[in-house]
Amino acid sequence: MAEVKRQGLLVLISGPSGVGKGTVVASFMAGRSDCVTSVSATTRAPRAGEIDGQSYYFISRETFQEWVSQDRFLEWDEHFGNCYGTPRQFVEEQRAAGKHVILEIDVVGAHRGMEKDPDAVGIFVLPPSVDVLKERLVTRGTESEEQIRDRLERLDRELSFIDGYKYAIINDSLDDAVAQINDIFSAEMSATVRLRRDGVIAAIIAQPDGT
Repeated sequence: MAEVKRQGLLVLISGPSGVGKGTVVASFMAGRSDCVTSVSATTRAPRAGEIDGQSYYFISRETFQEWVSQDRFLEWDEHFGNCYGTPRQFVEEQRAAGKHVILEIDVVGAHRGMEKDPDAVGIFVLPPSVDVLKERLVTRGTESEEQIRDRLERLDRELSFIDGYKYAIINDSLDDAVAQINDIFSAEMSATVRLRRDGVIAAIIAQPDGT
């Protein structure tokens, strides 16, 4: 069969703070050369060590609003006076090149992204239990008791979005969580709708004598 160029996946990964989704994504990415993480645009000023185009695309509020009006974001939101958004062009270019694009994103942004692009694959990362989640928040030592309490109180709201995701995995073991994401990627790329869209089925049918 002639080689067929496949379109990459757009995968949105969410989960409550402290569930370890960043560690899961980093570990998954370390074993894949066919995946990239999206770079967001923001109106906030760069912090020490951040590089424009790598950490974020740092743009003015005026430019950000122009991009919004031009529908150049897959999703966007405003937090604490600064705007953040996922540029659509980067995602589309990478997917067209066969790269899978991964967005580690909050539930609101993921919901908006999946509304904009129904082809997106949503994965929600769950903790084994609320007690384990609280222990992880305490252990990492980056939040006060009040902040930890606030994050736990937000859990019910975050979980209310879970039905909008196609998959959910439980991050009890890092290796198992990464293996599950690899399985999801394999399953999605084997879906008949993607095989047909990418021309794989047509290429097979076009083979003389089925060879």
